Amino acid sequence: VQLQASGGGLAKTGGSLRLSCTASGIIVSFNVMGWYRQAPGKQRELVALITSDGNTNYADSVKGRFTISRDNAKQTMYVQMNSLKPEDTAVYYCNAEGRGFISGRTQNFKLWGQGTQVTVSS
Repeated sequence: VQLQASGGGLAKTGGSLRLSCTASGIIVSFNVMGWYRQAPGKQRELVALITSDGNTNYADSVKGRFTISRDNAKQTMYVQMNSLKPEDTAVYYCNAEGRGFISGRTQNFKLWGQGTQVTVSS
């Protein structure tokens, strides 16, 4: 099982981007999935989480601007980022916990995607 993040790029202040995170492999179930970000010189921080039953949680800094969602059939999670600000500039990472078919058996996993750069110009 692997996670592949995509959709980053350059946006202007006030613009929008949508990030995607797709899991490859045989997934039995997802528990919590989330987006994190790390700006230069700063620690990685939580951006948004979504649970298996669709409950969401957001960092205060992105509430009202970002929307996290998931499509279980496509094994994909998204974050729609609107009203972008220069302080949103960071490498964005997806994270997922669940159960999948790994090394010949069903087992729990906790994975990170490779990161995708988001740059917001002022």
